[in-house]
Amino acid sequence: MDDKIKILKQKRLESLLGGGKERIKKQHDEGKLTARERIELLLDKNSFRELDAFVVHQCDHFGLENKKVPGDGVVTGYGTIDGRLVYVFSQDFTVFGGSLGEAFANKVCKIISQAIKVGAPVIGINDSGGARIQEGVVSLGGYGEIFFRNTLASGVIPQISAIMGPCAGGAVYSPALTDFIIMVKGTAHMFITGPEVIRSVTKEEVTFEDLGGADIHNNRSGVAHFSAKNEEEGMELIRELFSYIPSNNMEDPPYVKPKDKPNRMDKELINIMPADANKPYDIKEIIKLVVDACSERSESKGNFLEVQTEWAKNIVIGFARLNGHSIGVVANQPAYLAGCLDINASIKAGRFVRFCDAFNIPLITFVDVPGFLPGTAQEYGGIIRNGAKLLYAYCEATVPKLTVITRKAYGGAYDVMCSKHIRADMNFAWPTAEIAVMGPEGAVNIIFRKEIAESKNPEETRKKLVAEYGEKFENPYIAAEKGYIDEVIEPPETRPRLITALESLINKREARPPKKHGNIPL
Repeated sequence: MDDKIKILKQKRLESLLGGGKERIKKQHDEGKLTARERIELLLDKNSFRELDAFVVHQCDHFGLENKKVPGDGVVTGYGTIDGRLVYVFSQDFTVFGGSLGEAFANKVCKIISQAIKVGAPVIGINDSGGARIQEGVVSLGGYGEIFFRNTLASGVIPQISAIMGPCAGGAVYSPALTDFIIMVKGTAHMFITGPEVIRSVTKEEVTFEDLGGADIHNNRSGVAHFSAKNEEEGMELIRELFSYIPSNNMEDPPYVKPKDKPNRMDKELINIMPADANKPYDIKEIIKLVVDACSERSESKGNFLEVQTEWAKNIVIGFARLNGHSIGVVANQPAYLAGCLDINASIKAGRFVRFCDAFNIPLITFVDVPGFLPGTAQEYGGIIRNGAKLLYAYCEATVPKLTVITRKAYGGAYDVMCSKHIRADMNFAWPTAEIAVMGPEGAVNIIFRKEIAESKNPEETRKKLVAEYGEKFENPYIAAEKGYIDEVIEPPETRPRLITALESLINKREARPPKKHGNIPL
């Protein structure tokens, strides 16, 4: 028995070395941690249990039969974050450059399948050179098997991808199918075709960083959801994100006993809104004054984990808590493009709404929207189709939906931003709310075109009519008379009203017609 245990221990030591000490040193020299170091950083101390540590590839081409490394380039297993079960795979760049072959793919597929079976999230740490060319089409088949399981898991268990090195070619589609992508600045790169292929085909010169770095995918493409300055920060982001979301679609989100008072009314909310309705303000200031703060001091700002902070800044999305309950927040941002909805904002918010709905996270929507962004670029880019994605997402959602109109709610954008008409459960408005088909200037120019043209002083007539229209229609009371607004509230009342409304809806159940699936305008 002693000899057999000795052999086992030796094999375990071999598997821990990955590609060997020299390659581990090279990984560190490049500012990157190893696959196992990343897992240790992510999970609770001593909670990781590795599976398939002795798996090796079965390829006998191109000399690979003489190069077999235990684990085959990916570390897989399970552990805990804050005591909650998670499944993890971490690609090991020290072994064959983290390239994916049949055995590698089978290990990842086993982890995802097991996670679905037990209802636990999957976190994938990506650092790979792509498909293992020596294994040919088998490698491509391996990617397809992973993609299929990502799709099966979607909406059943949360899937989070951390990009901490290269992720190129077909390999990018596994993270793309997951719920959230975190990229590390300087070391993470994602692209379909690399700089060399682009240079040979289109003659464009581009660097790895400018083509698929963390800044590009967080600022321009919208592919990523978070960026981190280093791997340690990236892992901390994942742990924080995980604290807001449930383990599967059958569970409620984690409840955290609040330190903040549910009846706190912050008078600072009165001063945020400018007297001039055309002046901007930062909607995030309102969000942070309404959601749970980390202390009981009324002046302290709430905890808000913003998602996709640098992309489509005209809309804000993220996670927070109200009286300990996890919530998803969607808010127009008047500080950018006046808070107009455009293509990117609709896509960004639409996907977030669907994630929250899939995982039982109530939605709080703050509305200050003058409409959809006008222009040929938006029309040619498909604002009709893309704007409908956000509309569809809100209509489809059956989680508790609460809406607060802080200022403008004009035109079709009023409907789209979780109005009563698309089945919001509770709609509040501040006294500053303006709910109308369009702004007074535009409305007067259309309704009173003839009167203005025939008047002796058209400009004075226009100003007078604009003032009259604004006084009559630029308020929340007509909508309240129709029942479209449940309550007009003072700004400091926002937090307690939202909390009581949310807690009244905790057991909400809403049936919809049976169907295979809807046809969202993709």
